[in-house]
Amino acid sequence: MYDSPVTNIKEAITFKEVLEQVSKLANVMVKHGVMKGDRVVIYMPMIPETMLTMLACARIGAIHSLIFGGFASKELSTRIDHAKPKLIVAATFGIEPGRKVEYIPLLEGALAMTQHKPEKVLIYHRPNLGTVPLVPGRDLDWDEELAKAQPHDCVAVSSDDPLYILYTSGTTGLPKGVVRPTGGYAVMLNWTMSAIYGLKPGEVWWAASDLGWVVGHSYICYGPLLHGNTTVLYEGKPVGTPDAGAYFRVLAEHEVAAFFTSPTAIRAIRQQDPEAALGKQYSLTRLRTLFVAGEHCDVETLEWSKKVFKVPVLDHWWQTGFAEQFVFLTVNGIFL
Repeated sequence: MYDSPVTNIKEAITFKEVLEQVSKLANVMVKHGVMKGDRVVIYMPMIPETMLTMLACARIGAIHSLIFGGFASKELSTRIDHAKPKLIVAATFGIEPGRKVEYIPLLEGALAMTQHKPEKVLIYHRPNLGTVPLVPGRDLDWDEELAKAQPHDCVAVSSDDPLYILYTSGTTGLPKGVVRPTGGYAVMLNWTMSAIYGLKPGEVWWAASDLGWVVGHSYICYGPLLHGNTTVLYEGKPVGTPDAGAYFRVLAEHEVAAFFTSPTAIRAIRQQDPEAALGKQYSLTRLRTLFVAGEHCDVETLEWSKKVFKVPVLDHWWQTGFAEQFVFLTVNGIFL
């Protein structure tokens, strides 16, 4: 379920439709020289095409490195030079409340700084937001390329072959590229969807994170899809898109069974709507569990969440910096 309050778009996308688009996008990549083991940098916002690109890389054994769309040219250039991608896939714009973020000038600024120059840049023009000129000989138009593409079969990989590189924030020096392998990661994610998050295949799951972070990789894209769950891809904020009732609307409209967010997001909602008057307009009859992670959840936020959402609230314990790539879960004080 793609839910974008910043563009007023809601779209239901089936597994079959994802497969068709992913297999064609994989064909585009292979046509332009991307092979098993090559790196593909993705610089895109919270849109379905971002997930399609991740999955297309996985389909052909390419290693994707998704870079958070909020990073500017310097941060982007550091990651490009380290990953040395054969292909970069970018969208034209990100959308924040009240403004467009122009991705292509940021990307061009980064490429002006890099020693490594990718052979091709595949650009997705977001509908109704304008176009950008393509660089002849380098840039490819997403729609034109997919219109000519044929489905591409899966490429077999070993379970310990890399799936992606995800960089830490760089707050403690140069960003560190964490390499996640394919097989064990997939097995673990599939297991957690039922064993930790309590979901059955077919139920709706929402991780209110960003695809540029490890939670987004694991629990917006790979985990729920591997387990056969509907995943919510939300292009919005906890407040301001349009108000502090936004999360409640999404939970109610999409009949979410289990929800994963950060204490910071909950605090933002509480600050603007202390009595959750906006949230109480919505019926959360399908919601069974709320999981909070990202930083320590203070007692006041935890208790407010229990009172407002009226479901058990489970607090994950995470660590920051390099170790933020690895989740530590606690249940009744016992580390899993």
